[in-house]
Amino acid sequence: MIEPLGELLGKWAVELNVYSVILRVILSMVLSAVIGCERSSKRHSAGLRTFIIVSLGMTFAMLIDTFIIMNTDFKLYVISGAAVIAIATITVNSILFSSKNQIKGLTTSAGLWTVGLIGLACGAGLYTIAVIGFFAVLICMAFFTGIEKYLKNRSNHFEVHLELESSANLRSFITTIRELGLVVDDIEVNPAYVNSGLSVYTMALSINSPELKKYKTHKEIIEALSTIEYVYHIEELSG
Repeated sequence: MIEPLGELLGKWAVELNVYSVILRVILSMVLSAVIGCERSSKRHSAGLRTFIIVSLGMTFAMLIDTFIIMNTDFKLYVISGAAVIAIATITVNSILFSSKNQIKGLTTSAGLWTVGLIGLACGAGLYTIAVIGFFAVLICMAFFTGIEKYLKNRSNHFEVHLELESSANLRSFITTIRELGLVVDDIEVNPAYVNSGLSVYTMALSINSPELKKYKTHKEIIEALSTIEYVYHIEELSG
């Protein structure tokens, strides 16, 4: 297989030498830093340094494996394989549940894992794959956010974090939203607020009314529900 960017840079970039190692490490740092900055700008816990370290770790793993394979009879990418498993474990453990029963960190975890693979490509000297992967990830994270929010806000299904002044108000609330054209798909009591004096729920809703489907967004529906006198607080849970 011809490596287009490697061929463009010259034979030295394709081979494993001091200069190609420096190039691969710098490329790994730069690509992961840009994606890490995007995450940091949105105040995610895994930001600039985390993305750089993950990418560098995978780059070094591939460089070490490549050196061993080139200079010994051992032909398995053991360190790189172990690094992929390690990054997968880290990303899974970074997914958290908030006090509102909301899953957080899915996009960042997937981004970390993908950046690790980009670092792996850098270490292997697959510059073209690394650069293409970088732009694909950056576009998904930075430019698809608005489209995703629009689609979610127009979806017929959404979840809300609901705080009522008393559990006795739950029946009245359900009756009210049914009259508005909403269907309750699921209700869960939130145990994180047991001693708060409030009755707190995570509620999955579906829009059943043709009028609501056509004219109302989730934000408008929630704003209307927040005006009910016994509703202390209500907000949509993002996916």
